[in-house]
Amino acid sequence: MKVKRIVANVETQDITKARYFYQEVLGLDQLMSLDFIATYGSHEKMDTQISFLSEGGSGTPVPDLSIEVDDLDNALTCIKEAGIPIEYGPAKEPWGVRRFYVRDPFGKLINILIHL
Repeated sequence: MKVKRIVANVETQDITKARYFYQEVLGLDQLMSLDFIATYGSHEKMDTQISFLSEGGSGTPVPDLSIEVDDLDNALTCIKEAGIPIEYGPAKEPWGVRRFYVRDPFGKLINILIHL
């Protein structure tokens, strides 16, 4: 058996809230849209990973999702322009990433990062 994809599922009664944050602010593509589900991702090849953490690193809480981007400064600008508060960072971490934390519309802690 080979795992082909891992999908994080977030329960909500208002799936339209995801569109603004994940599609408009972060620039993900809408991959599926039905009455009960909206899926966002990328049509580009993406790595499949799942992490297990005792803390988020640098004494931070464990984020619900980590999203790697190709331009952290642009992501930070989009988040700030959207009026979304930064919960941590931006910080250059000793393990070779630069990142910041925000909360999505569902209260999930999102780690947005770039590898250095």
